Amino acid sequence: MKLIAGNSNRPLAEAIAAYLHLPLTNASIKRFSDMEIFVEIHENVRGEDVFVIQPTSYPANDNLMELLITLDALRRASARRATAVIPYYGYARQDRKTGGRTPITAKLVANLITQSGAGRVLTLDLHSGQIQGFFDIPLDNLYAAPVFTADIQQRFKGDQPVIVSPDVGGVGRARAIAKRIHADLAIIDKRRERAGQSEVMNIIGEIRDRPCILVDDIVDSAGTLCNAATALMKEGAKSVSAYVTHGVLSGGAVGRVTASPLKELVITDSIQGTEAVRLADNIRQLSIASLLAEAIKRTSQEASVSSLFE
Repeated sequence: MKLIAGNSNRPLAEAIAAYLHLPLTNASIKRFSDMEIFVEIHENVRGEDVFVIQPTSYPANDNLMELLITLDALRRASARRATAVIPYYGYARQDRKTGGRTPITAKLVANLITQSGAGRVLTLDLHSGQIQGFFDIPLDNLYAAPVFTADIQQRFKGDQPVIVSPDVGGVGRARAIAKRIHADLAIIDKRRERAGQSEVMNIIGEIRDRPCILVDDIVDSAGTLCNAATALMKEGAKSVSAYVTHGVLSGGAVGRVTASPLKELVITDSIQGTEAVRLADNIRQLSIASLLAEAIKRTSQEASVSSLFE
């Protein structure tokens, strides 16, 4: 088994390698003067089971091309199998036609990854389960729920927190965590007037005088999350925290979170945190390196991955 790290999140790749007691494969991923990407693998990978660790986060297009070119290099180097380990799967939010003359980019990216030479994909908390069906190769969708559950049980020991889904679409994700910690569930019904903006309409469930924990898969502009926190506090919540798998946090998102009623926003390191994220008082990162490393090891050994979540 060999591990190759792209440039998107090298600290995560190094943590995975340390957990597995494996060195990262010596490879160069460089840019020509016109920003074309050049990949060269400096070790023999013929007949090897190779895992390429590369989230397709910002800059999404550059990181996606790095992944595709690395997979192509491995195929031409006669690797036995190349597995794309994509902790954050970019373009996942465009998973269906939302209007006339719009693309389904999640499917397009799935085709690109497959055609570039990937034999398998490992990812974390896909935006929607249907994306698994976009791939004609095996895909393992891992869940951050065990990592979040352990942290919630430690932080909220003795309390009776309510797990809150910020929209109807995320109920399944919130219910899974609520079930693990035997907590009540609440749902925020919201109406989105236009892309990037949301309006909280109604809160379903009893949250008064209880700590609330918002659960979601992606926080981008943080508008929805901050609006939800404000609405929960207005309805009498004791406090509001949020556990979100992928901290995209683009534009002024960190400033919004800092200025919001959120006691704490907990994200994973599926996306490498910016300096603003590291300096924010109420944003904290949890490592998913051990979870990904276990999944990589089991994939290589042809063992069960789903048993990680049983």
